[in-house]
Amino acid sequence: MAEWGRGEAGGVLADVLDAENKRMAEGLAGKVTRLKALALDIDRDAEEQNRYLDGMDSELLSVTGLLTGSVKRFSSMARSGREHRRLLCSVSVGLILLFGILYYLLAKAGT
Repeated sequence: MAEWGRGEAGGVLADVLDAENKRMAEGLAGKVTRLKALALDIDRDAEEQNRYLDGMDSELLSVTGLLTGSVKRFSSMARSGREHRRLLCSVSVGLILLFGILYYLLAKAGT
């Protein structure tokens, strides 16, 4: 086996290999730096999304509370006298017609 450090040709080869190793190490260090920055960006993004989801959760709980109260009032109104049922039916039909008209107008505006 030949020894790398022996003679002038071995010294030149060792210098070339050393320069190549340094160049590759610098390239690897650059890639590691980019990966670290990418990992930090992913971490920051995940924390931001977690905060957003926590906010959505609290808003959803408040909406659930509002809907529960509305359903209770609606149920008590439906169970009450006959006049309230007619009023409830009239309001329901009116709302359905209103949403139907709005849907028709928005569909026409979209085309």
